[in-house]
Amino acid sequence: MDVLKHLFEQHFGRPVERVLPLQGQLGGSGRTILRLSSRDLSAVGILHSVPEENRAFLGFSRHFRGHGLPVPEIYAEDLSHGAYLEQDLGETTLFEFLSNNRDGGNIALPVVEAYRQVVEFLPRFQVEAGRDLNYKLCHPRASFDRQSIAWDLNYFKYYFLQLAGIPFNEQALEDDFGRLTKLLLAAPRDYFLYRDFQSRNVMWQGDKPFFLDYQGGRKGALQYDVASLLYDAKADLPPELRLELVNHYLDALAGFVQIDREQFMQHYYAYVYVRIMQALGAYGFRGFYERKPHFLQSVPYALKNLRWLLHNVSLPIALPVLTEAFTSMLASDKLQSLASETELEKVQPASDTGSLTVRIFSFSFHRKMPQDETGNGGGFVFDGRSIPNPGRQERFKELTGKDAPVIEYLNQQERARQFLRNAISLVDASVSNYQDRGFQSLMVSFGCTGGQHRSVYLAEQVAKHLRARNGVEVVVRHLELEKMSK
Repeated sequence: MDVLKHLFEQHFGRPVERVLPLQGQLGGSGRTILRLSSRDLSAVGILHSVPEENRAFLGFSRHFRGHGLPVPEIYAEDLSHGAYLEQDLGETTLFEFLSNNRDGGNIALPVVEAYRQVVEFLPRFQVEAGRDLNYKLCHPRASFDRQSIAWDLNYFKYYFLQLAGIPFNEQALEDDFGRLTKLLLAAPRDYFLYRDFQSRNVMWQGDKPFFLDYQGGRKGALQYDVASLLYDAKADLPPELRLELVNHYLDALAGFVQIDREQFMQHYYAYVYVRIMQALGAYGFRGFYERKPHFLQSVPYALKNLRWLLHNVSLPIALPVLTEAFTSMLASDKLQSLASETELEKVQPASDTGSLTVRIFSFSFHRKMPQDETGNGGGFVFDGRSIPNPGRQERFKELTGKDAPVIEYLNQQERARQFLRNAISLVDASVSNYQDRGFQSLMVSFGCTGGQHRSVYLAEQVAKHLRARNGVEVVVRHLELEKMSK
């Protein structure tokens, strides 16, 4: 701390009167961040023991300011002690500005305008300032290349999947990683990649953004940074706003480089996936491995993003094992319960008038459909006869959709998995809407030919998924199985 006080006195010509730790800005960086002040003067002091990162941040900062970009001014430095002094940009991050000006999915217009400004600045970092940047300063690598991607994917595999107890076939998963890497590397990569372009690394001062924490920057693809910002887990931006902002970014980018939007989007969601996996690896390392539980509170938000992607995005390559791992993550009670009750309520608000009861039925279309006894009427009725029928195979005839061999068989059928994903997406949307509106009852029914295999399997899988949600009580009835047991 003394070295920072000396730098302050040297720069401002007066002694430090107050030192305030800014530990909330540390995140997972390992730096010590302090606010030093004397009457009407203040600065932020950094102590960090990684000289390569210090040199990268200082060099990039001076380069970006030379291009007129809003980054902190560097007042003084003493790299022999891992210390430097920079401009104090205040207290409010873009994340805090967002959090203080939203009501669930309703985000105030000034925040939307702030995000538009931020994505307008991004091409200036990537293209304008990236053209003559000294990439020799980059640490640990000068480009987001095959090695960088492998580090991120293995980070996810070993510090998240493995520590969270998600099963996977290692070689098959590596085959998926290889296909994903090939797709990522097919995008043009001759631009500055900020690396950690997210809402906590943007300070909001007055009506203008200032940018921080680009010391991990390197050469790479344009898609990575906009994916980082828009799929920043806890920011929890609505899907329609994400789409609006990526289009706004592409409009701004067109002023700096010729871009084929369709080609850009072909690679964009692959970078969304890899960025989410990198973030989950970080949450797992800090939370599971280092036992810092507050990092795990971001996991349910990342899972929410994965659920949306699985339901709404198709990549131009097959990733069956990785997709299966994602599906297992979404079905994991352990992962869904990681956030505190308060955090979960922000993702899936509970009803003001009590929990929502979801009644799930399986039935046979040869008999009468289930009747809603709550008086609400309506609900969902899904016809499961379009998926493969285990009942046609002798080995399954005496079993039901609750038995492991039947479950394993249907889990392996792509049509069954797709049907289930679509059904869950529809039910999830209604559950969230009903909770927001204070409704207390929802009915979901699955029918098949005999009411023994497919409908039972679908009902059980949806029930398992919904039991992981906060504020939802699930009641399951299998009408044909009830008759068989009498």
